[in-house]
Amino acid sequence: MELIMILVFIIVIIALVGAHVRVVKQSESYVIERLGAYRVTWGTGLHFLVPLIERVAKKISLKEHVVDFPPQPVITKDNVTMQIDTVVYFQVTDSKLYAYGVTNPMMAVENLTATTLRNLIGELDLDATLTSRDVINTQMRAILDEATDKWGIKVNRVEVKNILPPREIQDAMEKQMKAERERREAILQAEGKKKSQILIAEGEKESTILQAEAFKERQIREAEGRQAAMVLEAEGQAKAIREVQQATADGLSALSKADVNAATVKIKELEALAKVANGKSTKLIIPSEIQKLTGLAASLKEVVSNTNGEE
Repeated sequence: MELIMILVFIIVIIALVGAHVRVVKQSESYVIERLGAYRVTWGTGLHFLVPLIERVAKKISLKEHVVDFPPQPVITKDNVTMQIDTVVYFQVTDSKLYAYGVTNPMMAVENLTATTLRNLIGELDLDATLTSRDVINTQMRAILDEATDKWGIKVNRVEVKNILPPREIQDAMEKQMKAERERREAILQAEGKKKSQILIAEGEKESTILQAEAFKERQIREAEGRQAAMVLEAEGQAKAIREVQQATADGLSALSKADVNAATVKIKELEALAKVANGKSTKLIIPSEIQKLTGLAASLKEVVSNTNGEE
């Protein structure tokens, strides 16, 4: 009987010890209370609770939390109501303040984000709200980080996820964007047409200049060619004249050396006159010397005829 009681006692002791042993994981912390009061914050490692006196009041994750809050209705400076939802990135830096600083930290951060967002958007008009996301994110992060510091929370980043203006505002914005795109398209087309016309005009100008230069070059080349031809022709004529003169001089020299008498010359003249008479010319110009020879030949013929008759 005593043995059974000892075993039961041992089992109870083991159960109590096992129930009061805690292993804290990485990136976690335990807030420990003793008799309802804060005692200590446990970090990573093996820890023991005092039975019936101490308890784990709160288990806290030290990882970065990402909370996507639902869209919040906000009103801009120019009285446009829109829906904006945000994403908050925060991390617990003080487990004690996080456990005892606020009742519901998530709700507190959400409500603080909503009120801060309404205050910031209320100072901006619609256009500024749509184009100032970086400014809104920076200001919200600074305000939330300062406000949550007493809760043991460090706000690392705040992002405006969506901005949803009313349907009629969206339609007006779409029409405005369409008109702006059409205007830019018209400007681009006009600029393209202008550049095209300028390029065409420059091309025609260069073509005209090149044609004029080519015509001028052709004229110069033709003039140079005609001049060269005239020079060659003149040189040829001069050479021909020199050769004729040389031939004439050679002929006269040959005649002089051959001792040609006047009778021979006269006979050659008659032979040349016969060749001329055989041509197609209808008129002949006979030198006076030839005419005298012809008369002499006729007289000689008459004398010869009379002599034959007397005989």
